[in-house]
Amino acid sequence: MNVRVFSSEQEATAACAAHIAAELRTKPELVLGLPTGRSPLNVYRELVLLRARGELDLSRATSFNLDEFLGMPPDDPSSFRSYMERHFFQHVNLSPERIHFLDGSAPEAESECSRYDAAVEEVGGLDVVMLGIGANGHIAFNEPGDALVAPCHRALLSRETRQGLAALFGDDASRVPLAALTMGMAALMQARQVLLLAFGASKAAAVTAMMHGPISPQCPASFLQLHRDVRVWLDSGAASGLQQR
Repeated sequence: MNVRVFSSEQEATAACAAHIAAELRTKPELVLGLPTGRSPLNVYRELVLLRARGELDLSRATSFNLDEFLGMPPDDPSSFRSYMERHFFQHVNLSPERIHFLDGSAPEAESECSRYDAAVEEVGGLDVVMLGIGANGHIAFNEPGDALVAPCHRALLSRETRQGLAALFGDDASRVPLAALTMGMAALMQARQVLLLAFGASKAAAVTAMMHGPISPQCPASFLQLHRDVRVWLDSGAASGLQQR
């Protein structure tokens, strides 16, 4: 893993956004895997600023978001689709027909997951996927367990994950849905490049387990040790466990 430690989250997210913009200049038809949550928020803000300065062109790019709450329609203000519209899609020149999202309100979750995997496969997989990491080591909503699921699937969200999402629901974890649809480990591991973001001391243990712990479904992010091109972008808090080794 290629690890970069920055003095602040702002420096890390600016560098990550610049890297994505450079990748787009090299390959304008880039296929992006995009997360939600707190970690990527400042990356989206930086990308929007680059677009405003004429330094980012997404007109030929394609995006696939990683997950959506089960049972939640796209226009719900708490949906991940609404999050992306507010913070990113409305401010850049991604073509609407190139934006792909799981439909949490689809009547058949399994069919929706199969549709999404087929759509990713049709474009040849992800070129660059941006990931956060949960305090319990989850990536996308691939939660710790006895085994991991390769395809897109319905995931039950752990208590830790739901607590981490409480800010999207008025700081009330009880309002966070119990399940979500998520891209599985296969699409993530088959992406040609992974950018992983982690900020704050609360992520230090997960980052250390990801990089130096055993490869185990108890820490899904640890499987990234097997990936050929992972860029890890940390602030000093998230890197604190690495510095103690």
